[in-house]
Amino acid sequence: MKRYHPIIVAAHWVAAIMILVALFIGGPSLTELESTDPLKKTALGGHMIWGLVIGFLMLVRFVMRKTTKNPPPADAGSDMLNKGARSAHIALYVLVFAMVGSGLGIAFSADLFAVSFGDGSTPMPATFEGIPPRVAHGIIAWLITILVAMHVIAWAYHQFVRKDGLFSRMWFGRRSD
Repeated sequence: MKRYHPIIVAAHWVAAIMILVALFIGGPSLTELESTDPLKKTALGGHMIWGLVIGFLMLVRFVMRKTTKNPPPADAGSDMLNKGARSAHIALYVLVFAMVGSGLGIAFSADLFAVSFGDGSTPMPATFEGIPPRVAHGIIAWLITILVAMHVIAWAYHQFVRKDGLFSRMWFGRRSD
């Protein structure tokens, strides 16, 4: 077995792109909009849907990893790096699910489903400061950003230093040779 199941691969790449967009465009652009700007309700609704789709893709990916045959664990050439890679992958799952959870916490605390998807009578909160899940959401965003950067560095290490073809495991093609 040389590659992951195509559903795992597709969920990985779609979720990766969506996470990058959410981290670098979605969140920062929302904070720049004033609560009185009508566009904020629409943008916030889009951000909430986007986050829920990311959570769904990660859940699909997790279930598929547990129920399909996967390639053997990659070897980085060091027990410490191998353990670090495993921990980082687990942390990515945990943090993405925590991000979705904190987002839902914000949404329920501030009645954002009614604000963004309701009849328009529920006002947008003047600020999101003081909503505890909001603090967690911001911290988790930074932690995910750090892990994504580490993920890219690990890919570059495998691709350009070890030259072990690790990238092909998370790409489309025949699963075995």
